[in-house]
Amino acid sequence: MAAYEFTVTVRTQYLPEQSDPSRSNYVFTYSITIKNTGTVGAQLISRHWVITDANNHVDEVRGLGVVGHQPLLQPGEQFEYTSGTQLATPQGSMTGEYFCVAEDGHQFETKIPEFVLSLPRTLH
Repeated sequence: MAAYEFTVTVRTQYLPEQSDPSRSNYVFTYSITIKNTGTVGAQLISRHWVITDANNHVDEVRGLGVVGHQPLLQPGEQFEYTSGTQLATPQGSMTGEYFCVAEDGHQFETKIPEFVLSLPRTLH
């Protein structure tokens, strides 16, 4: 097991009530679980997102913390949050990384695995 390691899992949801396809506006939420799977306590300091729609339009977002928090996670602890994004297309993807600092001062990045944002399939 790595001393400095966070594991990230993601769930997504399309929000039809907040979307307006006639105006090319598709709204999605993503729920993130960040778990300290390392052996040293560490704090999430900042985030970097790369958001790509189906037209290959890319938006990058950088900022401190997540939803107003900079959680300090001891080994085995986890933090969950939900946020959202808008796309101009019905499909897209997100990826990025979290910048973290361990209690011993070691700095590391945690990769956020790429995930897909997509309207649910319908059966006819």
